[in-house]
Amino acid sequence: MKRNYLKETRVVLAILVFLSVTLFFVDSWHLLPDSFHAFLHWQFVPAVLAGMWSIVVALLLLAFVFGRVYCSVICPAGILQDIFIRLTRRRRTKHKRKYGFRYRKAYNLFRYALLAIVIVTFLWGINGLLVLLDPYSNYGRIASNLFRPVVIWINNGLAAGLASVNNYTLYHITVRYITVGSLAASVAAFVLFAAMSVLRGRLFCNTLCPVGAVLSIFSRYSLFRISFDKTACNSCGNCERTCKAECIDSREQTVDGSRCIACFDCISSCKKGGLQYRFIPTYHSTQEAKAPASPAVTETSRRTFLAAGGALLGTLPLLPAWARSKRGAVRHEPVIPPGAVSKERFTDLCTACHLCVVKCPNQVLKPAGLEYGWEYMLKPHVVYDRAYCNYECTVCSEVCPTSAIRPLTVEEKMTTQVGIAHFEKDLCVVYNAGTDCGACSEHCSTQAVRMVPYKGSLRIPVVDPSICIGCGGCEYICPVRPARAIHVVANAVQQRVRKPEYEQVEEKQVDDFGF
Repeated sequence: MKRNYLKETRVVLAILVFLSVTLFFVDSWHLLPDSFHAFLHWQFVPAVLAGMWSIVVALLLLAFVFGRVYCSVICPAGILQDIFIRLTRRRRTKHKRKYGFRYRKAYNLFRYALLAIVIVTFLWGINGLLVLLDPYSNYGRIASNLFRPVVIWINNGLAAGLASVNNYTLYHITVRYITVGSLAASVAAFVLFAAMSVLRGRLFCNTLCPVGAVLSIFSRYSLFRISFDKTACNSCGNCERTCKAECIDSREQTVDGSRCIACFDCISSCKKGGLQYRFIPTYHSTQEAKAPASPAVTETSRRTFLAAGGALLGTLPLLPAWARSKRGAVRHEPVIPPGAVSKERFTDLCTACHLCVVKCPNQVLKPAGLEYGWEYMLKPHVVYDRAYCNYECTVCSEVCPTSAIRPLTVEEKMTTQVGIAHFEKDLCVVYNAGTDCGACSEHCSTQAVRMVPYKGSLRIPVVDPSICIGCGGCEYICPVRPARAIHVVANAVQQRVRKPEYEQVEEKQVDDFGF
């Protein structure tokens, strides 16, 4: 059997992509630079939401020229499905051929109807369905809430073992960002990928995945695609049993290019050279009858393809703007990450991949449940129960692949107001217990919280909203439980405030010994 360099190249590239993306999510020691997130911009949905149209066009052209190599090389969720298939499928020996895959008709009506529903709901400002079906975001949640904790637990076990022999190379890491909702969503996605992969190969990619549905419109007419060489094919059926996309009909000798993910497994299984990946300069579907298509049919297919592709390309840039225009009023607001601008914009652009959550040094970002409604489910918000937002930290804005969190400089971060601290006098220990405190003032990064005379020698905090940025240092440190005496109330739209003027110590020239 000839070596299949196409498959070998695809496997090597897929491994490199998968390991790179996974390591970036599970890196608890911050070994990889935050600039590594630029690699994630090549994920289709983040590129669309971030408005990186050059990347979107490049991915669509890639599908049109070479087929759906995105699904088998670039998409981490697709590669995860291949891992499940590889680990669980039985070897196809002469006695176990029945355990292979088999050709099934495409669920075109279902997948394109679902794609239309995803687009329409997103246009009307509801991106919950996109968040639940986007392959990259699902893999991000799996890596953040399942893979990363396992890595951390292994690290902590090794750290404890090394510490027992006075070796402190590793240190204990605490996991505080996982919520019941994020864990449930991650487990559900993991089980769904595993079950569908083991039972039906790439069924998710060809039924539920919106990215797969979009790329299928272009890969159906790809210039390079797999086709039968009828003079060499002996109808053994190995290719059909190997095809995890279930798109090869060995009896009719056809390959459905819209479902083919260009994994090249079928070419490896073919011993006679009956399948070839080659240039086919025609636009008609490979699932049509074996008789040559008439010029009229070919021209009609060309027009249909160009119309569908043109309509898709024309619609994509409108999605974020249209969705934002359809937003309604909200009853209460989460504290969104600095640089997210507004809840409406953040909800539109965030896919809840949880990359910012795992990269936050203070673990102040947590996935939301249903407390802010279905639209905000699983998206990160700032929680000050065990930490606060570092005054000069811009990590979340640096790693966000969709620009849902706009990149900020340190200077911009220090003047971005995500919310304003509100003081509840009735809850303060100074008012209730008649004792000094001042912890909130001491931990205020901008001196927005200061102590003023109250009774006798007692002092009580007041908040200057003109310089408060809502970092949460005051709320985090407040000793009152369960309700804090001072807490941050989110801004519906983030504001810019003036930079505080810190008191400067006057330098004096000291003569002699300074007595």
